[in-house]
Amino acid sequence: MPIVVRLDRVMADRKVRLNELAERVGVSNVNLSRLKNGHVSAIRFSTLEAICAALDCQPGDLLEYRPE
Repeated sequence: MPIVVRLDRVMADRKVRLNELAERVGVSNVNLSRLKNGHVSAIRFSTLEAICAALDCQPGDLLEYRPE
């Protein structure tokens, strides 16, 4: 898929663990882990907004487009 999720990099930069972020965002650890590992095909804007607020970042920090 040409969209790469860089959530793990942003989390590492901010020193935030998966469990902590899941609690802040209000999603399950499993769903957040699936997103972090790129195993999802969609994300709700409300979830993306909550992640950006919790990590103090922009959507472009989390998602990257790489043409095939």
